Amino acid sequence: MSDEPQPQPPNQGWAPREPQAAGEGQTEGPEAPETSGKAKKPKRPKRTGWRRLIPTWRIVLSTVVVGLLLIVGGFFLGYHLVQIPAANALATKQSNVYLYADGSVLARDGEVNRESVGLARISKDAQHAVLAAEDRDFYTESAIDPMAMVRAGWNTATGKGKQSGSTITQQYVKNYYLAQDQTVTRKVKEFFISIKLDREKSKAEILEGYLNTSFFGRGAYGIQSAAQAYFGVDAKDLTAAQGAYLASLLNAPSQYDVVAHPENRPAAEARWNYVMNGMADKGWISPSDRAAAKFPKPKQSTVSTNMSGQRGYVVNIVKKYLTENDIVDEEELGRGGYRITTTLQKDKQDAFVKAVDDKLMSQLDKKERKVDGYVRAGGASVDPKTGKVVAMYNGIDYVKQYTPNAVRRDFQVGSTFKPFVFTSAVENHSETQSGQTINPNTRYDGTSERPVQGWSGGRYAPENEDHRDYGHVTVREATDKSINAVYAQMAVDVGSDKVKQTAIDLGLSPDTPELTPSPSIALGVATASPLDMAEAYATLANHGRHSTYTLVEKVMKDGKQEVELPERREHQAVSRQSADTTTSVLRSVVQNGTATAAQAAGRPAAAKTGTAEEDTAAWFAGYTPDLATVVAVMGQDPKTAAHKPLYGAMGLARINGGGAPAEIWSQYTRNALKGEPVTDFDLQLQEGADVTAPPSGDASDEPGDGDESGSSDPDEESTGDEDGSGSETPGDSGGSSTPPGDNGGTESDPPSTGGGTPTTGGASTEPGPTGGGDGGGDDSSNGGTGPGGGGDTDGAGGGDSDTTAGTVAGIPVTPRRQ
Repeated sequence: MSDEPQPQPPNQGWAPREPQAAGEGQTEGPEAPETSGKAKKPKRPKRTGWRRLIPTWRIVLSTVVVGLLLIVGGFFLGYHLVQIPAANALATKQSNVYLYADGSVLARDGEVNRESVGLARISKDAQHAVLAAEDRDFYTESAIDPMAMVRAGWNTATGKGKQSGSTITQQYVKNYYLAQDQTVTRKVKEFFISIKLDREKSKAEILEGYLNTSFFGRGAYGIQSAAQAYFGVDAKDLTAAQGAYLASLLNAPSQYDVVAHPENRPAAEARWNYVMNGMADKGWISPSDRAAAKFPKPKQSTVSTNMSGQRGYVVNIVKKYLTENDIVDEEELGRGGYRITTTLQKDKQDAFVKAVDDKLMSQLDKKERKVDGYVRAGGASVDPKTGKVVAMYNGIDYVKQYTPNAVRRDFQVGSTFKPFVFTSAVENHSETQSGQTINPNTRYDGTSERPVQGWSGGRYAPENEDHRDYGHVTVREATDKSINAVYAQMAVDVGSDKVKQTAIDLGLSPDTPELTPSPSIALGVATASPLDMAEAYATLANHGRHSTYTLVEKVMKDGKQEVELPERREHQAVSRQSADTTTSVLRSVVQNGTATAAQAAGRPAAAKTGTAEEDTAAWFAGYTPDLATVVAVMGQDPKTAAHKPLYGAMGLARINGGGAPAEIWSQYTRNALKGEPVTDFDLQLQEGADVTAPPSGDASDEPGDGDESGSSDPDEESTGDEDGSGSETPGDSGGSSTPPGDNGGTESDPPSTGGGTPTTGGASTEPGPTGGGDGGGDDSSNGGTGPGGGGDTDGAGGGDSDTTAGTVAGIPVTPRRQ
């Protein structure tokens, strides 16, 4: 082996730190590298297309870090900047002032009804009930619940209803320290104050403050006032069931008051069960106590004397109007500071009260007649041109009778609904079963319990008042005498669904109870309120133009900020011809029919009377060109609130719409319009309606002598000729037939009920379940009034046995039953 150094293999995988000198260490020949020096690193390709829009991980990471720093910094900054403020002005809350249209004071709703108490003076059951309703983890959770806030925001945004994600601490901060406005600034303050408050006050202190500042309805702030307002006990004596009811009210204070709003009882009970179940789930009450618990019955509301008379009714109705129309939030209104100018006119309001006192209340003797203790009255008066409510009557005294009778919807309106049927007939160009256009002179068969023709819903044969038969009469006569048989048939001829829509167009609420499309709709089985009916009749008086009624002229907050009111809306609900033709028919009712007492108003008037089934209510609805007013006299047991018949009230056999209600209407209208010029109706009538057909020669049409049966001999086999021949004497079964054309004029048309020629001998030639049969026999043995109940019982055209003759505007008048 040689001692000389041996050649080494070239280094691989690394390069010398220093560049080598030229030629140094290089191998000559074909094995030498093609290039010399350091190799270049390949460049990263540029991002193109949509990839340019995606941030790199470095940008994302930087953004997250910076965002977290900003959030943390903002939190600490906000925590140090937002201080716990002094209590808001609720402790020195103002009263709301309600004014008549002329600016005079109508009522003040008083100072805040609140009595603060310590937590030791609030029963544990009541405390737990509130926690079960509002915040079941109150004692273990932090001051805020971010997840609940996110969930509530999402539910609200997705249309699942406005929801709150606030803890009790947050709600207390809002009630006690902040305003109720829904702004970002307020929510941010609420967030930081809640965190600070949770560190500075105990849970017990926060719960005590919340229970003393929360609003429970009936003007009660704080659980002590609420316990007295609803149950007449102190907060320390509240049971679990009572506490759960009060806790339920926090969700919807006035709507869950089952005394003021009995229609909302199912919703209130559902909320109450939710609270009670929550208490059981948390172990605050035993399963046996939960099972034994029953929904408590709150007492009637009691108010201070500044709400006596009509004032309390008006204040509550106006409050409801403001909240339901989203003018003022209920809780904000409860805090006060509002100056509310109503549309009520003091002179008209006083005139309404005096008319009810003079014509009804002063005639009652509750000691001698038990039924007189059932008598209630309600009414409303509307300016047809503006839709403004100018007067209301709700009861003898808000402190004594809590229910507002002007706006209640639980008594049938009776035959005051019939004008809507005729209006719908004219509006829809309706025809009878035999193809005759319906107008005031169209003839119908007025035989009591005559089955309606053309109705596919089953047999329906309504009776007239006292089973009176009228033979063939014109629509005008049928309206004068309020004949049920005629109007039930007309409702079918028009289409009961169209009748319903016309009533809604005129002003009735689509939610009116019992407003269902069937023949019985014509008899007034619907239970609209006097205010609803006044709004609809005002539309007729205004030539078919409907203005949504309004109760409020102006609202001011703290004497300087005017609250925006809804824009007044008016539209042509029905054609002028339809409304005016109805007016012409209703004018006949005042001149010749059941509403003659309205002549005492001394002004041109159109009106209709009505009676609820079993005489539980009597109605009078009428209008002049300047004023539409509806009056209802109702029967209600003061203890059970059950509807009661008015037989014997005021010492009369019965109260009819043409009696006390008409007399109240007349006196009120005369005094309310005193000093204003007398104006007549300017009518544009349906073709042919300007000519009045002669009345029928039926003997039963004439005023009688007290025989309410409508027949000279109740044992006669025949009570009327139903074959459409228009015989002179329905009770004469052996008489010859006289064609309807013998009376001349528009009476030459065949009967609208579809009756055929006299040779048929049947009630009608129209197909139906009861076609044919004997010649006008009484159908009363075949059943009652069919679907929809008995409906209205008014409509006798003969003499009254329970009223006495009197004078109207100095002219002797033979009284009629409505």
